[in-house]
Amino acid sequence: MPKEENITNDNLIIGRNAVIELLKSGREIENVLIAKGEREGSINRISAMCREKGIIIKNVDRKKLDFMCGNGNHQGVVANVPAHSYSSVDDILAYAESKGEQPFIIICDEIEDSHNLGAIIRSAEACGAHGIIIPKRRNVGLNFIVAKTSCGALEYMRVARVSNLASTIELLKKKNIWVYCADMDGQPWCKTDFSGGCALVIGSEGNGVGRLIKEKCDVTVSLPMCGEVNSLNASVAAGIIMYEVTRQRLGL
Repeated sequence: MPKEENITNDNLIIGRNAVIELLKSGREIENVLIAKGEREGSINRISAMCREKGIIIKNVDRKKLDFMCGNGNHQGVVANVPAHSYSSVDDILAYAESKGEQPFIIICDEIEDSHNLGAIIRSAEACGAHGIIIPKRRNVGLNFIVAKTSCGALEYMRVARVSNLASTIELLKKKNIWVYCADMDGQPWCKTDFSGGCALVIGSEGNGVGRLIKEKCDVTVSLPMCGEVNSLNASVAAGIIMYEVTRQRLGL
């Protein structure tokens, strides 16, 4: 077997030994990518460690790993680490309380495009949101592209990653935070009262907000669509509604 290269490339940890040491370190890990068909040697140990720690494993084509690593000797395994550390939901709520403000939170439901999440973080920071909540599965994490697209805003924005988005919404509602879903067939966004504690749910680029999550929300708000397409880019829709929340909070 070729000599292993312990390469780090932005958010990538490459090579079997490097990934094992990463797993032992306790550092946050987005997911571990393993080449399809790899079952021998330390790959089994890596898989077992991931399962023990609840880290997502994705089986991908070896060519994808070759491309990601610039043909570096990844030995069939790559770990993605976040470009920024995560906060908790309690951290977000405590930050709002420290500022003497009602919580203003953005919830992303399966946003899979890194550029969209980065743009949402940038708009959220500009609008004075206290934090963003994303699910652990089927949602892009805080990778290098997200950090770059946020243009520095990620350094100032608390992002919590949760296992169960529906349960988190129920928790927020128990804390007197109203949850607004941005989706089709809702009331006009500009005629909606966003005063008080507010959490805005933004859905995925292709499917919008999931049915279960939408049912958990208190209010559905919509933007008018006058063209042939029936939806806006997720980050654009989020930005428009976020600024309406901010406008109302500033009394403008």
